[in-house]
Amino acid sequence: MTIQHETESTTTGGDAPFAPLHDPGERGFASDNYAGVHPEVLAAIVAANGGHQVAYGEDVYTARLTEVLSDVFARPVEVFPVFNGTGANVLALQAATPRWASVLTTSSAHIHADEAAAPERVGGLKVNVIDTPDGKLTPELIEAYPARQGDEHFAQIGVVSITNSTEVGTVYSPEEIRAIADLVHARGWVLHLDGSRLVNAAAALGTGLAQLTSEAGVDILSLGGTKGGAMIAEAVVVLSPERVAGLTYLRKQSMQLASKMRFVSAQLLALFEGDLWRRNAEHANAMARRLSEAVADIDGVRLVTRVEANAVFPILPRLASERLMERFRFYFWDETTGQVRWMCAWDTTESDVDAFAQAVREELAPPR
Repeated sequence: MTIQHETESTTTGGDAPFAPLHDPGERGFASDNYAGVHPEVLAAIVAANGGHQVAYGEDVYTARLTEVLSDVFARPVEVFPVFNGTGANVLALQAATPRWASVLTTSSAHIHADEAAAPERVGGLKVNVIDTPDGKLTPELIEAYPARQGDEHFAQIGVVSITNSTEVGTVYSPEEIRAIADLVHARGWVLHLDGSRLVNAAAALGTGLAQLTSEAGVDILSLGGTKGGAMIAEAVVVLSPERVAGLTYLRKQSMQLASKMRFVSAQLLALFEGDLWRRNAEHANAMARRLSEAVADIDGVRLVTRVEANAVFPILPRLASERLMERFRFYFWDETTGQVRWMCAWDTTESDVDAFAQAVREELAPPR
């Protein structure tokens, strides 16, 4: 039987192209998730679109992704593409945590503060937290935590989870990660890294991704793609297969198994097969530095943290922030202090930064 393929494109409204429902020139500073998809990623999706490929990951793009990430992380890895970062974190933690064990992380960690208790409700995991001044764990903080090892009344720690760059914009160095990994492994635990913005950390430090992960002792990571220019693409990357189990089954059980996985994998290939991830991250970081420098001399703006990646966390008068939010999207980070978060993305432009900084300056200018 011959199948006739339609060659002419079908569009809504005759020959009229699909029209955007928003202003494509509008950009804010609320989140790097607001940004669109990088043209090179879109091109990769289109290139992967022809013909048929085996579903559920048995396609050439997913196979190639494993080869590419094995090179990126400087060792053979297992790669499990998923839809989103929360799914990646829950899967990674489930695979690394025995049924009786729990997770130790910071109080600002995404898995604790911003995933609607998905690790607990979906993953069935107990999450223990440590307060930190800068969003980073240290061996000293971990050692001071009452882990109650051997106490059958306590959910035994099985995994320590760190985030790089952190939720408050700070960055772990390779040496800092190695120090944590050595302690974690000495206790028989697993080290997980939430890498939703790992590329920004690497760009900030001028390192490769392996230096912040496999070479520093990380066992399993959630690799971000969406914030770095992808559409819908994250992955669980297993660096120490002897420390995790069941990911093949857990991904399906958690509804993170894409049937047309080639399109998820193609996005990650576009980012990581070359240097697109670095170009995008370096640009986003540079825009955050530019923004911080542009507002540093404005009376009423307090820069209480140093910009290390692509986030700025200033403190402004609350009413000024609320008025600015009517024109530019961003969020309060700590409403009690008036601290806000300004995020820069791969597509943030210098003119975006300059216009926003000028708006801040005008908003805080003394009355005449």
